[in-house]
Amino acid sequence: MTTETTTPQSEKLPDAHPNDDNQIIAERRNKLAAIRKAGVAFPNDFNRTHLAGNLHDELGHMSHEDLEAAQLQVNVAGRMMLKRVMGKASFATLQDMSGRIQLFISNNEIGEEAHGAFKHYDLGDILGAAGVVFKTKTGELSVRVTQLRMLTKSLRPLPEKFHGLSDQEQKYRQRYLDLITNPDARSVFIKRTKIIQAIREFFIGEGYMEVETPMMHSIPGGASAKPFVTHHNALDMEMFLRIAPELYLKRLVVGGFEKVFEINRNFRNEGLSTRHNPEFTMLEFYEAYRDYKYLMNFTERLLREVAQKVLGTTQLTYQGRELDLSQPFHRLTMVQAIQKYHPQFTDEQLADREFVLAELQDLKAKHNPKDALGGLQLSLFEELSETLLFEPTFIIDYPVEVSPLARSSDANPAITERFELFILGRELANGFSELNDAEDQEARFDAQVMAKEAGDEEAMYKDADYIRALEYGLPPTAGEGIGIDRLIMMLTDCASIRDVILFPQMRAQA
Repeated sequence: MTTETTTPQSEKLPDAHPNDDNQIIAERRNKLAAIRKAGVAFPNDFNRTHLAGNLHDELGHMSHEDLEAAQLQVNVAGRMMLKRVMGKASFATLQDMSGRIQLFISNNEIGEEAHGAFKHYDLGDILGAAGVVFKTKTGELSVRVTQLRMLTKSLRPLPEKFHGLSDQEQKYRQRYLDLITNPDARSVFIKRTKIIQAIREFFIGEGYMEVETPMMHSIPGGASAKPFVTHHNALDMEMFLRIAPELYLKRLVVGGFEKVFEINRNFRNEGLSTRHNPEFTMLEFYEAYRDYKYLMNFTERLLREVAQKVLGTTQLTYQGRELDLSQPFHRLTMVQAIQKYHPQFTDEQLADREFVLAELQDLKAKHNPKDALGGLQLSLFEELSETLLFEPTFIIDYPVEVSPLARSSDANPAITERFELFILGRELANGFSELNDAEDQEARFDAQVMAKEAGDEEAMYKDADYIRALEYGLPPTAGEGIGIDRLIMMLTDCASIRDVILFPQMRAQA
């Protein structure tokens, strides 16, 4: 039987009167006070035996007659989301972690007094119900309630039941309400858990060891980013929240753990956008005796297997556009990517530093006018081509000056064996053959220190202990980082990173 009903007057959200909410809360507090006087207000002795979703999966195919014959006794519990009172009989819908189940409450089964108490329950209250599973005349799986208990009194009214939260900011600030009222939001975060689990299982199946590295660093390293600064009282020293685990993971490769991965939290003191949150989840992994070309093939296989395992397909739709992960990913240099969408540029022009600088100035694009040619080419690529790379595309052969941890190419020392993977017009992964020449690494760190002293807040610090580790010998190694949040955006068709982070960072409310 359909359970959607007119919400009782006390359940409606405030429309014209700002004090209505306070009045509703006051009414509910009075009900709670009465419950306290009658006995235990928040009991914790109800034993739930069945979940709603499991009941539908296991019994949904059974007929009314078969269910009546089975007389399956169940204890269910959850939040009351719908309520329909019809004199001597009532219907309610409970929602638990697995889904929803309908309750049938009548004088005949629980008595007039208990039924009368139920009529004063409010939407949002958490109930425990014991009874027998049956199907209504309309074929809806239900529980014929023989015992009903209030387990938790809800003091605040839920958002309007047919629409849930309409204020996007409120959804992020009060995620608990979003999850209560929005099944699509719950679905995204269930998929998030399954995606991370699938990634973990993939790496373990490939022989990798999962490790944990520090989240507070005395020297922030492994990426070009502005860190969050904190203070350790006992040690009386300044520390930094991790911007990347890279240097610690490579220390482990030096130590002999030749295939390691970490699913980690990083913190970068930068802006917020639909693609950026200052606290985010990354996958980083390193494998000895591999190079960046191997990593590109490995990454294609990883993404396909995760999509297939979680979604059952590699054919995706993102914001109305089709995305096929089964096809080979494109591979382009930065110059080739610029020319693909802007063929008016010649190789000679893009190899001319002054020309590229002038183009960036004409475009009013973000850039550092002191950069060498490679840095300026990167700025031009980011301005003109990055957002157009919807199909999976590896941008390869990054300049040395923008890749301080990557190995230089033997064929062309000005570029590195590095790639970034772009999908949906945004960076998803960054990988390279690792720089394992301790002297070269120290020189590059020194160049980063000079850039920081010149005002570049995102330039890297020099990590002397990491240099010492390299001096003991890092085998030829390939390493990569993949943005988990952006990957989940792609696999769940979410336009904003805030839609895939349970509690995204927000500006403090007054």
